[in-house]
Amino acid sequence: MNTKNIPRFSRKESKEFFNTLNKRVNQYFRENNIAKTGNWKLYLKTVVMFMLLVTPFVLILLLDISDWYKLPLAALIGVGLAGVGMNVMHDGNHGSFSKYPWINKLMGSSIYILAGNVFNWKVQHNVLHHTYTNIKDHDEDLDAGVVLRFSKHAEWRPHHRFQHLYSVLLYGLLTLKWAIVTDFIQLTRYQKKNLSYANSKSHSVQWVGLIISKIVYFSVWIVLPIFVFHLTWWKVLIGFFVMHYTAGLILSLVFQLAHIIGEADMPLPDSKSGTMKNSWAVHQLRTTVNFSTKNRIVNWFTGGLNHQIEHHIFPHISHVHYTKISRIVKRTAQEFNLPYNEYKTTRSAIFSHFKFLKQMGMQPVYVQ
Repeated sequence: MNTKNIPRFSRKESKEFFNTLNKRVNQYFRENNIAKTGNWKLYLKTVVMFMLLVTPFVLILLLDISDWYKLPLAALIGVGLAGVGMNVMHDGNHGSFSKYPWINKLMGSSIYILAGNVFNWKVQHNVLHHTYTNIKDHDEDLDAGVVLRFSKHAEWRPHHRFQHLYSVLLYGLLTLKWAIVTDFIQLTRYQKKNLSYANSKSHSVQWVGLIISKIVYFSVWIVLPIFVFHLTWWKVLIGFFVMHYTAGLILSLVFQLAHIIGEADMPLPDSKSGTMKNSWAVHQLRTTVNFSTKNRIVNWFTGGLNHQIEHHIFPHISHVHYTKISRIVKRTAQEFNLPYNEYKTTRSAIFSHFKFLKQMGMQPVYVQ
């Protein structure tokens, strides 16, 4: 990875917080004699999520039913797409699904079913987002182009005054854009910047893999229903859109509630030294927010992404353990007088997110 002009985290700030926290979490797993990777609960959920994804698709292809029934089935596929992404693909590509690397690789490859690309995702998410969380120009999750303004450091435009009203309409386009254009743009950008990670393949191999995966993807979801099962082409495209819009809306909202919200800091490095104010672990606490952690349904479906604090500090621990270790993280943060930002409910977090969007949409007052 090109290290030019990238932020460096403070070394002056004590590492006692992270050392203490890491020791306590390791002690929890050791005393309970459990692995940090997934367990039977995750494996069972994986089966359920794939069934939620595949079953409606098979029913659409094989059953002679009204189109009005096929639309909710297409939406259900979208729920399955989001579920597989949050619960299976995410843990797999973080290496936390299983203790066996080949299983992690297999589960991580489920991203191709979602129209994504493993290389791009690992660079964008594992490397950039998890390292430089909420730092403008380094965490791409803050970059919404000119359409949305997610940070006070981003340029303001007049249409941003209405972003709290129209943003949710755009959120549903996340995975559709991902399928059609985002991967090509990202791969071009990452290769130009020489961004990579351990065991990355060559540039030419990455392009061949991307193109082949896209051909297979569109063949399964569009070509197969039209030319093999003889479904009407425009109905297939509508179903494809409904599927992606459902998945995109779910994934966007879950992602935004963790970082694009008032309680999450968006600090910049020192303009001269390029050094951040805090150490990496403390930075994660200040830039990340949990929500609805007591809700078993939210915990189960979001793959622990509502436990973003725990996930950001311990990305190699499977999400099935987050509820238990969150008690340790919260207690340790309080002992060190550090923030532990959380919303009790999903509804309150959503309200806060759109309130934040409204604030970011207001024209900044510049002091001369």
